[in-house]
Amino acid sequence: MSSANITILYQDDDLLILNKPAGLLTVPGKGPEKQDCLINRALKFNPNARVVHRLDQGTSGIVMIPLNYQTLRTMTKQFEARDIHKRYMAVVGGLLEQDEGEVMLPLICDWPNRPLQKVCHEHGKPAHTRYQVIERDEARQVTRVKLEPVSGRTHQLRVHMLSMGHAILGDQLYAPDELRAMAPRLLLHACHIHLHHPISGKFISIDCEPEF
Repeated sequence: MSSANITILYQDDDLLILNKPAGLLTVPGKGPEKQDCLINRALKFNPNARVVHRLDQGTSGIVMIPLNYQTLRTMTKQFEARDIHKRYMAVVGGLLEQDEGEVMLPLICDWPNRPLQKVCHEHGKPAHTRYQVIERDEARQVTRVKLEPVSGRTHQLRVHMLSMGHAILGDQLYAPDELRAMAPRLLLHACHIHLHHPISGKFISIDCEPEF
């Protein structure tokens, strides 16, 4: 890739897997100032690059980019069947009591305050997150936690952690002021993915450690 801060984690004729830096959009937004994004940079590298999933602008880590229509179609089906497994690393405020657990709270767009999402038991779509504590820092009163989104709702990990009373550090949308100030960026990183290659069927497992 032309940009020094975008690392190629995997590459073949059908699939490109990149490490997206925090602060870079996955796809372009509205306006000329939001055209620099991961997919546009990938298109310069390969004009057949396509979008099958995305990370929030503030989230860093693994993004998979299909390089042809067949790969895109197969991966779309894999995502729908939940055959692609992702894990994230985050640092959250406070000390989680349980070493591991699950959050199953339905989510919906908080329309008057979009792009915020919120828990809504009446109208929300099912959302399921597994978590595992990696380290508790009693001095700083924060917890490093591994997160596995079983479903893939917008802002799911951020809202589920908030619902537990443990917002992610640096989260400008959901964290209280003191936790926003504890990190210069959102401390959320897509650190692992595994799947069967959409064309060859071979098993692929990719790890990408966070900078934080």
